[in-house]
Amino acid sequence: MSQVNLLPPELLARQKTRRLTSLIVLGGAIVIALLLAFWFWQGQKLSNINDQIAAQNATNQQIQTQINQLSQYQTLQSQAAAQQQLLAQAYAGEVSYSQMLLDISRVIPSNAYLTAFSSSLTQATAGATTTTTGPSFAGTFTAEGEGQGLDSLASWLTRLESVTGWVNPWLNTATETGDRSGIYSFTSGADLSEDAVTPRGQEASGGG
Repeated sequence: MSQVNLLPPELLARQKTRRLTSLIVLGGAIVIALLLAFWFWQGQKLSNINDQIAAQNATNQQIQTQINQLSQYQTLQSQAAAQQQLLAQAYAGEVSYSQMLLDISRVIPSNAYLTAFSSSLTQATAGATTTTTGPSFAGTFTAEGEGQGLDSLASWLTRLESVTGWVNPWLNTATETGDRSGIYSFTSGADLSEDAVTPRGQEASGGG
């Protein structure tokens, strides 16, 4: 049997319009639902990122706090280095004056004595490097005294050179006193080499 549609054409057109409208509304609802789901997912993702940023900022703050706490030790270290540098400058090229006097008492002949003694040191710089090709001296000393006979003066000069760090001994004058025959007044001295510098003076000068 063949079916006969007895509905008017206008009613059929309205039904088709309703179905099409329903499909459009359903599609729009699906799109909106998808957009809402995407917006929710992006919001969760953004929230996670913000949480990670906040956690990293907290970690950075803790690290910065530790750095600030440790900076005081850096300051103390810098101050200690500055004090060490000052100490090195004070000791650079140091020669022991008491040791010099002790060596004088050991080498002076028994028939001679000193009436005056003085020394001068070359200004040394901590950590300095010597670039000169000639000999370098830490200083000099001069002595005045009297000795019995020229042999005592010769012995004095010989003994001066026997002391470690004392080099180039000299005798400036040797004058026989007018009132005492055979007694000579003399002025002499010697250069002080780097060997005369104390161990801490050598270390401060960069040589030890």
